[in-house]
Amino acid sequence: MTFQLEEIINTVRVEEALECMRKIPDECVDISVTSPPYNKNGKSHGWLVQNSGYSHYDDQMVEKRYQEWQINVLNELHRITKLGGSLFYNHKIRWKKGKLIHPYEWISKSDWVLRQEIVWDRTLAANIRGWRFWQQEEHIYWLYKPIGNHLVGKELESRHAKMGSIWQFDPVPRNKNHPAPFPIEIPIRIIYSMPGEGKKVVLDPFCGTGTTLVAAKILGHDYIGIDISPDYVEFTKQRLDNYSQEVNKAKSEMDKHVVNDPFTERKKRGTVNWPFGPDQTNNN
Repeated sequence: MTFQLEEIINTVRVEEALECMRKIPDECVDISVTSPPYNKNGKSHGWLVQNSGYSHYDDQMVEKRYQEWQINVLNELHRITKLGGSLFYNHKIRWKKGKLIHPYEWISKSDWVLRQEIVWDRTLAANIRGWRFWQQEEHIYWLYKPIGNHLVGKELESRHAKMGSIWQFDPVPRNKNHPAPFPIEIPIRIIYSMPGEGKKVVLDPFCGTGTTLVAAKILGHDYIGIDISPDYVEFTKQRLDNYSQEVNKAKSEMDKHVVNDPFTERKKRGTVNWPFGPDQTNNN
Protein backbone atom coordinates (compact mmCIF):
# COMPACT_ATOMS: atom_id res chain seq x y z
CA MET A 1 0.00 0.00 0.00
CA THR A 2 1.26 3.46 -0.92
CA PHE A 3 -0.39 6.67 0.22
CA GLN A 4 -1.47 9.32 -2.19
CA LEU A 5 0.14 12.53 -1.02
CA GLU A 6 -3.27 14.17 -0.73
CA GLU A 7 -4.25 11.55 1.87
CA ILE A 8 -1.54 12.48 4.32
CA ILE A 9 -1.00 16.21 3.82
CA ASN A 10 -1.89 18.13 7.00
CA THR A 11 -2.58 14.95 8.96
CA VAL A 12 -1.03 13.34 12.03
CA ARG A 13 -0.90 9.55 11.96
CA VAL A 14 -0.60 7.03 14.79
CA GLU A 15 1.95 4.60 13.40
CA GLU A 16 5.51 3.40 13.77
CA ALA A 17 7.72 5.86 11.89
CA LEU A 18 9.54 3.48 9.57
CA GLU A 19 6.45 1.49 8.63
CA CYS A 20 4.53 4.66 7.84
CA MET A 21 7.28 6.28 5.79
CA ARG A 22 7.59 3.17 3.62
CA LYS A 23 4.09 3.99 2.33
CA ILE A 24 4.90 7.61 1.44
CA PRO A 25 5.68 8.34 -2.24
CA ASP A 26 9.19 9.14 -3.44
CA GLU A 27 10.46 12.72 -3.36
CA CYS A 28 7.42 14.51 -1.97
CA VAL A 29 8.81 16.16 1.20
CA ASP A 30 10.75 19.44 1.21
CA ILE A 31 12.02 19.59 4.80
CA SER A 32 12.00 17.23 7.75
CA VAL A 33 12.75 18.33 11.31
CA THR A 34 12.83 15.58 13.89
CA SER A 35 14.32 14.25 17.09
CA PRO A 36 14.06 10.47 17.53
CA PRO A 37 14.12 8.65 20.86
CA TYR A 38 17.73 8.48 22.06
CA ASN A 39 17.78 4.84 23.20
CA LYS A 40 18.50 5.82 26.78
CA ASN A 41 17.26 2.46 28.12
CA GLY A 42 14.96 3.99 30.68
CA LYS A 43 17.80 5.69 32.50
CA SER A 44 17.37 9.01 34.20
CA HIS A 45 18.96 12.23 32.98
CA GLY A 46 20.83 12.68 36.24
CA TRP A 47 20.23 12.08 39.88
CA LEU A 48 18.18 15.27 40.30
CA VAL A 49 15.83 14.32 37.49
CA GLN A 50 13.17 11.66 37.78
CA ASN A 51 12.88 8.96 35.16
CA SER A 52 10.27 9.93 32.62
CA GLY A 53 9.45 7.58 29.79
CA TYR A 54 7.66 7.95 26.49
CA SER A 55 4.06 6.99 25.99
CA HIS A 56 3.72 3.67 24.09
CA TYR A 57 7.49 3.29 23.64
CA ASP A 58 10.07 1.97 26.10
CA ASP A 59 13.23 3.38 24.41
CA GLN A 60 15.23 0.23 25.11
CA MET A 61 17.03 -1.48 22.24
CA VAL A 62 20.31 -3.27 21.88
CA GLU A 63 22.53 -0.43 20.66
CA LYS A 64 23.47 -2.15 17.39
CA ARG A 65 19.79 -2.68 16.56
CA TYR A 66 18.99 0.92 17.48
CA GLN A 67 21.62 2.25 15.12
CA GLU A 68 20.45 -0.04 12.31
CA TRP A 69 16.91 1.23 12.87
CA GLN A 70 18.07 4.82 12.70
CA ILE A 71 19.99 4.19 9.46
CA ASN A 72 16.83 2.71 7.95
CA VAL A 73 14.82 5.71 9.17
CA LEU A 74 17.35 8.12 7.68
CA ASN A 75 17.35 6.30 4.36
CA GLU A 76 13.56 6.30 4.14
CA LEU A 77 13.58 10.00 4.88
CA HIS A 78 16.14 10.43 2.09
CA ARG A 79 13.95 8.51 -0.36
CA ILE A 80 10.84 10.59 0.29
CA THR A 81 12.70 13.93 0.28
CA LYS A 82 12.82 16.00 -2.90
CA LEU A 83 16.13 16.65 -4.63
CA GLY A 84 17.60 19.72 -2.97
CA GLY A 85 15.62 19.00 0.21
CA SER A 86 16.89 18.82 3.77
CA LEU A 87 16.54 16.90 7.01
CA PHE A 88 17.41 18.45 10.37
CA TYR A 89 18.09 15.58 12.75
CA ASN A 90 18.42 16.37 16.46
CA HIS A 91 20.35 13.88 18.57
CA LYS A 92 22.91 13.86 21.36
CA ILE A 93 26.18 12.24 22.31
CA ARG A 94 25.67 9.39 24.78
CA TRP A 95 27.94 7.24 26.91
CA LYS A 96 27.45 3.57 27.65
CA LYS A 97 29.83 1.73 29.97
CA GLY A 98 32.35 4.52 29.53
CA LYS A 99 32.25 4.48 25.73
CA LEU A 100 31.25 7.62 23.87
CA ILE A 101 28.58 7.00 21.21
CA HIS A 102 28.40 9.80 18.64
CA PRO A 103 25.42 10.07 16.24
CA TYR A 104 27.82 10.49 13.33
CA GLU A 105 28.53 6.75 13.70
CA TRP A 106 25.24 5.94 11.98
CA ILE A 107 24.57 9.21 10.15
CA SER A 108 27.73 8.60 8.10
CA LYS A 109 26.34 5.22 7.00
CA SER A 110 23.14 6.73 5.61
CA ASP A 111 22.43 8.07 2.11
CA TRP A 112 22.54 11.71 3.19
CA VAL A 113 25.22 14.35 2.68
CA LEU A 114 26.08 16.03 5.98
CA ARG A 115 25.94 19.74 5.20
CA GLN A 116 26.49 21.11 8.70
CA GLU A 117 26.58 20.14 12.37
CA ILE A 118 24.79 22.68 14.55
CA VAL A 119 25.32 22.80 18.31
CA TRP A 120 22.21 23.40 20.37
CA ASP A 121 23.40 25.04 23.59
CA ARG A 122 20.65 24.15 26.03
CA THR A 123 22.21 26.53 28.61
CA LEU A 124 21.99 23.92 31.37
CA ALA A 125 23.25 20.41 32.02
CA ALA A 126 20.93 17.47 32.34
CA ASN A 127 23.40 15.44 34.39
CA ILE A 128 25.38 17.14 37.15
CA ARG A 129 27.55 14.17 38.13
CA GLY A 130 31.26 14.81 37.78
CA TRP A 131 32.38 11.95 35.55
CA ARG A 132 32.83 14.46 32.73
CA PHE A 133 32.40 18.17 32.16
CA TRP A 134 28.67 18.83 32.29
CA GLN A 135 27.07 18.11 28.95
CA GLN A 136 24.77 21.01 28.12
CA GLU A 137 24.62 20.65 24.35
CA GLU A 138 22.79 18.55 21.81
CA HIS A 139 23.49 18.40 18.10
CA ILE A 140 21.33 19.18 15.09
CA TYR A 141 22.61 17.62 11.86
CA TRP A 142 21.68 19.40 8.66
CA LEU A 143 21.46 16.57 6.15
CA TYR A 144 21.08 17.38 2.47
CA LYS A 145 19.85 15.52 -0.62
CA PRO A 146 21.89 17.02 -3.44
CA ILE A 147 20.84 17.69 -6.99
CA GLY A 148 23.38 15.82 -9.08
CA ASN A 149 26.93 16.44 -7.90
CA HIS A 150 26.17 19.86 -6.45
CA LEU A 151 26.73 19.03 -2.78
CA VAL A 152 26.51 22.56 -1.41
CA GLY A 153 22.96 23.51 -2.40
CA LYS A 154 21.41 26.95 -2.49
CA GLU A 155 22.90 29.74 -0.42
CA LEU A 156 21.06 31.00 2.65
CA GLU A 157 20.09 34.64 2.81
CA SER A 158 22.35 36.73 5.06
CA ARG A 159 19.56 37.31 7.57
CA HIS A 160 19.33 33.56 8.14
CA ALA A 161 22.99 32.59 7.83
CA LYS A 162 23.94 35.14 10.50
CA MET A 163 22.40 32.87 13.15
CA GLY A 164 25.64 30.90 13.13
CA SER A 165 26.17 27.27 14.03
CA ILE A 166 25.67 27.52 17.81
CA TRP A 167 22.04 28.02 18.81
CA GLN A 168 21.21 28.96 22.37
CA PHE A 169 17.71 27.99 23.39
CA ASP A 170 16.49 26.92 26.80
CA PRO A 171 14.88 23.47 26.70
CA VAL A 172 11.16 23.17 27.26
CA PRO A 173 10.49 21.75 30.74
CA ARG A 174 9.33 18.16 30.52
CA ASN A 175 5.72 17.80 31.47
CA LYS A 176 2.89 15.29 31.56
CA ASN A 177 2.51 15.49 27.78
CA HIS A 178 6.05 14.48 26.74
CA PRO A 179 9.40 13.83 28.45
CA ALA A 180 11.60 15.61 25.89
CA PRO A 181 9.93 18.38 23.86
CA PHE A 182 12.11 20.89 22.05
CA PRO A 183 11.33 24.62 21.85
CA ILE A 184 9.25 25.80 18.92
CA GLU A 185 11.94 28.36 18.06
CA ILE A 186 14.14 25.55 16.67
CA PRO A 187 11.81 24.39 13.86
CA ILE A 188 10.74 27.98 13.24
CA ARG A 189 14.39 28.97 12.67
CA ILE A 190 15.01 25.98 10.42
CA ILE A 191 11.90 26.17 8.25
CA TYR A 192 11.98 29.97 8.01
CA SER A 193 15.62 29.90 6.88
CA MET A 194 15.30 27.38 4.06
CA PRO A 195 15.61 28.81 0.52
CA GLY A 196 12.81 28.57 -2.01
CA GLU A 197 9.48 30.23 -2.57
CA GLY A 198 5.99 28.86 -2.07
CA LYS A 199 4.39 26.35 0.24
CA LYS A 200 6.57 23.46 1.40
CA VAL A 201 5.78 20.02 2.80
CA VAL A 202 7.30 19.62 6.26
CA LEU A 203 7.57 16.19 7.90
CA ASP A 204 8.28 14.99 11.43
CA PRO A 205 8.24 11.17 11.72
CA PHE A 206 8.69 11.33 15.53
CA CYS A 207 6.40 14.29 16.00
CA GLY A 208 5.73 13.87 19.73
CA THR A 209 3.56 16.78 20.80
CA GLY A 210 3.72 18.39 17.38
CA THR A 211 6.23 21.23 17.72
CA THR A 212 7.53 20.91 14.14
CA LEU A 213 4.00 20.70 12.75
CA VAL A 214 2.84 23.79 14.64
CA ALA A 215 5.87 25.68 13.35
CA ALA A 216 5.06 24.64 9.78
CA LYS A 217 1.44 25.72 10.17
CA ILE A 218 2.40 29.11 11.61
CA LEU A 219 4.73 29.68 8.65
CA GLY A 220 2.02 28.76 6.14
CA HIS A 221 3.37 25.37 5.04
CA ASP A 222 1.83 21.92 4.81
CA TYR A 223 2.83 19.24 7.31
CA ILE A 224 2.86 15.49 7.86
CA GLY A 225 3.17 14.11 11.39
CA ILE A 226 3.81 10.55 12.53
CA ASP A 227 4.03 9.18 16.06
CA ILE A 228 3.57 5.78 17.63
CA SER A 229 1.68 7.22 20.60
CA PRO A 230 -2.04 7.95 20.26
CA ASP A 231 -1.72 10.18 23.33
CA TYR A 232 0.85 12.42 21.64
CA VAL A 233 -1.09 12.48 18.39
CA GLU A 234 -4.26 13.56 20.18
CA PHE A 235 -2.37 16.31 22.00
CA THR A 236 -0.74 17.40 18.71
CA LYS A 237 -4.13 17.74 17.02
CA GLN A 238 -5.36 19.95 19.86
CA ARG A 239 -2.20 22.02 19.65
CA LEU A 240 -2.61 22.47 15.89
CA ASP A 241 -6.19 23.62 16.41
CA ASN A 242 -4.88 26.26 18.83
CA TYR A 243 -1.70 27.15 16.94
CA SER A 244 -2.46 30.90 17.11
CA GLN A 245 -1.52 30.80 20.80
CA GLU A 246 2.10 30.17 19.77
CA VAL A 247 2.41 32.78 17.03
CA ASN A 248 4.09 35.30 19.33
CA LYS A 249 6.92 32.89 20.15
CA ALA A 250 7.40 32.23 16.46
CA LYS A 251 7.38 35.93 15.66
CA SER A 252 9.97 36.58 18.35
CA GLU A 253 12.34 34.16 16.57
CA MET A 254 11.55 35.51 13.10
CA ASP A 255 12.24 39.07 14.25
CA LYS A 256 15.87 38.06 14.85
CA HIS A 257 16.34 37.37 11.14
CA VAL A 258 17.24 40.87 10.04
CA VAL A 259 20.36 42.27 8.36
CA ASN A 260 20.18 46.00 7.74
CA ASP A 261 22.95 46.15 5.13
CA PRO A 262 23.72 42.65 3.82
CA PHE A 263 27.05 41.74 2.22
CA THR A 264 25.49 41.18 -1.22
CA GLU A 265 24.12 44.74 -1.30
CA ARG A 266 27.42 46.25 -0.10
CA LYS A 267 29.24 44.24 -2.76
CA LYS A 268 26.93 45.62 -5.46
CA ARG A 269 27.65 49.17 -4.27
CA GLY A 270 31.38 48.50 -4.07
CA THR A 271 31.50 49.41 -0.38
CA VAL A 272 32.69 46.10 1.03
CA ASN A 273 35.34 46.70 3.66
CA TRP A 274 37.00 43.33 4.26
CA PRO A 275 40.49 43.65 5.78
CA PHE A 276 41.62 40.20 4.71
CA GLY A 277 40.80 40.54 1.01
CA PRO A 278 43.39 39.83 -1.72
CA ASP A 279 43.79 43.53 -2.56
CA GLN A 280 45.01 44.42 0.93
CA THR A 281 48.72 45.17 1.31
CA ASN A 282 50.61 44.42 4.49
CA ASN A 283 53.24 47.13 4.88
CA ASN A 284 54.59 45.95 8.22
